[in-house]
Amino acid sequence: MQTANTARVESPASNLPWDYPAPFIQSISPGAQDIDGLEHTNNAIYVQWCESIAWAHSASFGLDLQAYRRLDRAMAIREARYEYLLPSNLGDELLIGTWLVGSDRRLTLQRRFQIIRPRDNAIILRGHWELVCIEISSGRARRMPEEFCKAYLEALVPERDTEK
Repeated sequence: MQTANTARVESPASNLPWDYPAPFIQSISPGAQDIDGLEHTNNAIYVQWCESIAWAHSASFGLDLQAYRRLDRAMAIREARYEYLLPSNLGDELLIGTWLVGSDRRLTLQRRFQIIRPRDNAIILRGHWELVCIEISSGRARRMPEEFCKAYLEALVPERDTEK
């Protein structure tokens, strides 16, 4: 369940410090239900936002949950890493961006995330998922079907070091 307000933003502000070009973006703003006892956005909320934008990005290629079920294939998270760089607070206007940045072109994909607070260009979070294609019915790793290759591999951006 997504707990923040979201809306697709068609083009990012060019002055924002995105790690990669042309992110798929949603705007988000922490609501009261997203704030923890330390009075900032709970870390688990960022993970939910990453999942939500990943699904929206995939759906933009025509690969939503219904398509995954029809193909009996899915991209499953094998490993997830998050760098919580700065806190965000109730009502902060944030942008979350995502990219597909790497693949072995058969079985795996890498997805990156970044959350930026545009008012001060602060990078709030960086995230990285290692994904593996699975057969839903068995749970076993399987080659990506042609539909996945056509959509996901054509969307790849060159991976680069984002240590800043």
